[in-house]
Amino acid sequence: MNKELTQKQRTIIGIFLLTVLGAFIGWVYEMIFYRIDLGYFIKRGHGYGPWLPIYAFGALGLILLVHGRKLSPVLIFCLSTVGSGVIEYVTGWVLFHLMGGVRLWDYNVEIWNWGNIDGFVCARSVLIFGVFGTVYGTLVIPRFMAFIQRAKARPLVILTVILAVVVGADVICGYIVRPLIAGGL
Repeated sequence: MNKELTQKQRTIIGIFLLTVLGAFIGWVYEMIFYRIDLGYFIKRGHGYGPWLPIYAFGALGLILLVHGRKLSPVLIFCLSTVGSGVIEYVTGWVLFHLMGGVRLWDYNVEIWNWGNIDGFVCARSVLIFGVFGTVYGTLVIPRFMAFIQRAKARPLVILTVILAVVVGADVICGYIVRPLIAGGL
């Protein structure tokens, strides 16, 4: 590949890589939190890899909100806090009420669960996500996107394709095939 990438292609690659990075950071956060909460490590998520889809959606939403815009850290904190609370509550509610009582998290039984609403969201979680979102939105996203614009095309495309295949396979195997097999289909 001798062809250079356009700025739009680099932006799309950057958004994808930042989304996966957000899913990975969320997985690390949960591994650490549940180690503190339970006293031992527990594998989080239904996929096989070190990433959680709900954090990918949160990261993607934040990326789309802040990339290329001059927003104050206070506004990014507010958007991250409210946005993560909405994503968490809606996802938890839908899983529980429309997917047969599925609970991937339950703030009713966790430590530091003040501000708990139906076990789907609590003030501690959204405030932490607000802080993470502020750091991600003010420091990580602009620096990472600037790096992506300067990176050599070939290694960038190779990394992106490999990561897309691995994450795609993980989603298919962990979230579609494994539940079908476990359900006896």
